[in-house]
Amino acid sequence: MAKAKKRKTKVKKAKRTVAVRKAKPKKSKRPLKKAVRKARATKPKTKKSVAKKAARSKLNTYKILMMGASYGSLLASKILFGGHSIHLVCLPAEADLINAEGFKVTLPVRGRSEPVLLDSRKLPGKVTAGPATGVNPSDYDLVGLCMQEPQYRSPGVRDLLDAVGKSRVPCMSIMNMPPLPYMKRIPGLDHKALEVAYTDPRVWDSIDPRKITLNSPDPQAIRPPAGRANELLVTLPTNFKCARFVDDKDTAIVRKLEKDIDAARFDAPEGKIEMPVKLRVYDSIFVPLAKWAMLLAGNYRCITPDGMRTAQEAVHSNIDESRSVYNFVNDLCVKLGAAPGDLVPFEKYAAAAQSLSRPASAARALNNGAPYIERADKLVQLIARQKALSHPVIDATVALVDARLDANRTKTGA
Repeated sequence: MAKAKKRKTKVKKAKRTVAVRKAKPKKSKRPLKKAVRKARATKPKTKKSVAKKAARSKLNTYKILMMGASYGSLLASKILFGGHSIHLVCLPAEADLINAEGFKVTLPVRGRSEPVLLDSRKLPGKVTAGPATGVNPSDYDLVGLCMQEPQYRSPGVRDLLDAVGKSRVPCMSIMNMPPLPYMKRIPGLDHKALEVAYTDPRVWDSIDPRKITLNSPDPQAIRPPAGRANELLVTLPTNFKCARFVDDKDTAIVRKLEKDIDAARFDAPEGKIEMPVKLRVYDSIFVPLAKWAMLLAGNYRCITPDGMRTAQEAVHSNIDESRSVYNFVNDLCVKLGAAPGDLVPFEKYAAAAQSLSRPASAARALNNGAPYIERADKLVQLIARQKALSHPVIDATVALVDARLDANRTKTGA
């Protein structure tokens, strides 16, 4: 009995000890909390631009810088449907007009007698405009290059382009002339030998090829004859064709814009209607090069020794010659790595060219005395030579444009 009592006493003592231990607070918890607080206190503060980008990302909208308000306003008008913010870099008078009244794009819609008028002030996104100075590219998620290639050598614009390259913000070109850094994404070329086709190749030095893509400007648009600087008239409502970036995160931005533009609907009197001019994003880097054949068969052949002619005349006045040039350029793109499906057949282009009742912009600029124009004609010629190829019509076109530009430079002293 005595032994049993002793065992019960020991058990009771053991239970009391356990209870006391459980009741006592663990000393190790308090220092741990202090350590966590200290760690939080020493966390570096996030930069404002990064914080703003994160906030926009949560809202699924982007802040986009577009260098060039003329042709750039066409793509901008479609992007604004997604609620994104766009800042257009342009001349001061043009910027003042856009800031005061927005911009207007007249867009034909198939099956509708009257075109649609897109007024930037009535779209979900926000648009502002200003000069090339005082812009910080790091504040933006994407930069669009919407000017013609010679314009990037001008003061202010040149400096902004350099800042864009150094910022590492993804850059989407909407130019007929592919920027030199984009050409470096195409393997098997002597890129140094292509520099003579550019007005000033050095303006592209800070742009990393991995941070730039090309968006083929297939839709055709003009300033209306009696229109103002903030007005644009679409004459051929085809699609923009954009190649992917090297980086998947950068590509995700243009794919998001593609979806937003697909979903856009215009509130017309008869209800919500779908509009033309989409953005299409492709994995192939060669899809935007489909524009080359169009430029060589149509745009540059608008230039004549003593003036210019319409794109419709350039293509259809000698359809066999046009087809020969067009197919030569398409075959060259295939030799560079394009799949035939990346390119546009001549018959489809020739049908579209029937509606091109004005000379191409290169021909108009040359006729107005411009000392420099985009030289996609020379770029294609130089690439063909690297593949031991040539075409007599292309060689004649390049020689003609060279002569006309030399005459313009002599007159202007450029």
